[in-house]
Amino acid sequence: MTPWIPSLLLMCTICTWHAKGEFFTSIGQMTDLIYAEKDLVQSLKAYIQEEESKLLKIKSWAEKMESLTIKSTSDPEGYLAHPVNAYKLVKRLNTEWLELENLVLQDSTKGFITNLTIQRQFFPNEEDETGAAKALMRLQDTYKLDPETISKGEFPGTKYRSFLTVDDCFGMGKTAYSDGDYYHTVLWMQQALKQHDSGEEATISKVEILDYLSYAIFQLGDIRRAMELTRRLVSLDPSHERAGSNMRYFEMLLEREKEHPVLNETSDTVEATTQDGIYERPQDYLPERDIYEALCRGEGVKMTPRRQKRLSCRYHNGNRNPNLIIAPFKEEDEWDSPHIVRYYDVLSDEEIEKIKELAKPKLARATVRDPKTGVLTTASYRVSKSSWLEEEDDPVVAKVNNRMEYITGLTAKTAELLQVANYGMGGQYEPHFDFSRKDEPDVFKRLGTGNRVATFLNYMSDVQAGGATVFPDFGATIWPRKGTAVFWYNLFRSGEGDYRTRHAACPVLVGCKWVSNKWFHERGNEFLRPCGRTEVD
Repeated sequence: MTPWIPSLLLMCTICTWHAKGEFFTSIGQMTDLIYAEKDLVQSLKAYIQEEESKLLKIKSWAEKMESLTIKSTSDPEGYLAHPVNAYKLVKRLNTEWLELENLVLQDSTKGFITNLTIQRQFFPNEEDETGAAKALMRLQDTYKLDPETISKGEFPGTKYRSFLTVDDCFGMGKTAYSDGDYYHTVLWMQQALKQHDSGEEATISKVEILDYLSYAIFQLGDIRRAMELTRRLVSLDPSHERAGSNMRYFEMLLEREKEHPVLNETSDTVEATTQDGIYERPQDYLPERDIYEALCRGEGVKMTPRRQKRLSCRYHNGNRNPNLIIAPFKEEDEWDSPHIVRYYDVLSDEEIEKIKELAKPKLARATVRDPKTGVLTTASYRVSKSSWLEEEDDPVVAKVNNRMEYITGLTAKTAELLQVANYGMGGQYEPHFDFSRKDEPDVFKRLGTGNRVATFLNYMSDVQAGGATVFPDFGATIWPRKGTAVFWYNLFRSGEGDYRTRHAACPVLVGCKWVSNKWFHERGNEFLRPCGRTEVD
């Protein structure tokens, strides 16, 4: 609002003149006008300086954005393959461009504001920025990355370097705090404080960082450290009312702890659990979280030498399918039991690009079936966008469907449509079953084709880091390779579900993951895959 002060001064001066009146009758009084005019000139110069400063900021921002967009538009997917670039793009469009808008709104640049206002309806919103921040935290947890590694943009296989500023780290911590996630709040506020202490410029003050950090640490049960940080806060801002109140409260708790060494059962704090000075990550809803994330990192894979000897590779002609006799597919065992195979050169680059082209306009947030209602709904444990392609969309869809029929020996007439999925920043699908269990018998009732007997998964891109398909039950990790496909049966020949096939799509650390899949159903395959003699054949 500073730019309008000269105008207000001018108005006040005019009002004063009107109050006093008839200055021309007195030279002595007119001399007062000389000084008033001088004051107006000084105010005007201050206004001009403010406007010039504002324009310099806008020009600096424009030059920075021009340099950035030249780099990003030259290779959009490659640029966004770096998760920090993806996070900062969302953050810029949701937050920083809005700040620029507020700056420009102080001037009469109606053309820019009109354009920006129109464009803003297509910008990411607060929910998007929160989601992007949580995606970085998910990568941090899954791949055991410390905040400094992420802040420096040190990701494997990245073509571009990108950094998180103090303000970015503070924004990450604030997102976690708003979600009641004090574990990540502490990690990111500590990183923000570390970078601030090193002299990095920031709009956020140390007081603001310490305010969040001390309270989050208190919530984790570490009263002594919360006290230390609050003392530092008060030393920086003695008038901080909440900090002073917190200090007295912490002192009372510590005094009570001295009197009663065993923590009072009625206390609302829990004893902090740390390892090497770092607070332990709390347990969550997923029982196999540690196994799942270890497999995503390529750790804990149970491929023993004995099992490895049972695996082989060969040419596959689909039991002498006429379409494959001359041109069989290369087939390789990925796992012995349950049997998982990989096929090579299933999709050509041209077919992949065509399928992506068809899918992109239809992409929507991927859904899961509610086990009770059978209704499709979004879920936090599945982060991707997907679309469904019909054979009428393009001849390539029918061609790919037929190819999967030839390879598997199953009919696609009762299969679901070809699903295409794109996993973006931190995209994942946590451990799940493809088939319906006994406690959810109505999931596929509407389709009338029985349960999902098998899964055929096409990898349509290479992924620089992360993005593996893992099976926590038996410890298998399968890495994406463009043009290949993996296949497994979800049901035994008896129709009973094979619970070992619970699997997951790991978060994409670096890259852009595209897949397509076909779920084959029981109906129509009774004689193509007949029942076995036992329940687990």
